[in-house]
Amino acid sequence: MHATQRETHILEVMRPSGFVTYRDLEAMLDASPATIRRDLARLELSGRIVRVHGGAKLVDDGADHGHPRLSGTPFDLSITQNLAAKQAIGRAAAQLCQAGEGVMIDGGTTTLQMCPHLAGLDLQVLTNSLHIVTALLPQTGTRILLPSGAVFREQNIILAPAGEESMPRFHAPKLFMGAAAVGPQGAMQADVVLVAAERRLIDRAEQVIVLVDSSKFGSSSGTIVCGLDEIDTVITDPGIDAAAHEMLTRVGVRVIIAG
Repeated sequence: MHATQRETHILEVMRPSGFVTYRDLEAMLDASPATIRRDLARLELSGRIVRVHGGAKLVDDGADHGHPRLSGTPFDLSITQNLAAKQAIGRAAAQLCQAGEGVMIDGGTTTLQMCPHLAGLDLQVLTNSLHIVTALLPQTGTRILLPSGAVFREQNIILAPAGEESMPRFHAPKLFMGAAAVGPQGAMQADVVLVAAERRLIDRAEQVIVLVDSSKFGSSSGTIVCGLDEIDTVITDPGIDAAAHEMLTRVGVRVIIAG
């Protein structure tokens, strides 16, 4: 493949999400790492991409008229889906929190359901979700930390440009996160920008706790956030089928059924 063809292919791969990792480029291109770096350098000089730590992003960062967007279901629609199950899952997740500890809560419609049950625990919470911030603000004993970055309106979360470091120096015993799907490959999201942000959270956590209703099992679509071997606990509802339950327990994932 000639340089021009590689550059065209790189741009095509980046268009859905606005970002690609060096690792992905090495896997999809029949070229050496040095050649890929030269390709990216030419694309950057032409003003079409910006190289960042871990990969490269399109110059508009996936924006639409200046407003960044994410793939997947908008928050306002997702919050109405399987709400009773999500509320039960959120309540069960909150019961895993210990008074006075620091936790990370990734943005999502299921993780949001934890918030009413955290009052009085005096937690320190790192979150990228403005919905979660709003829910926690009345809790005077809860300390809230936020990363820097742009606001993605559909999900109402704050994300840094792909590949850039934005998190406070924070380490927590528990990370609570959602997923667009959970399958044999692991937990998945619809947008690679979300994947990059969640990987930064996972790297700061001792335990990864995934909150998903039973409708999220059985689908293998999306970008892998983490393998099943990186997940400590999954909290779901009684609708999970036997095959999905066995898939998790076989690799040592603790499964909590929130009734």
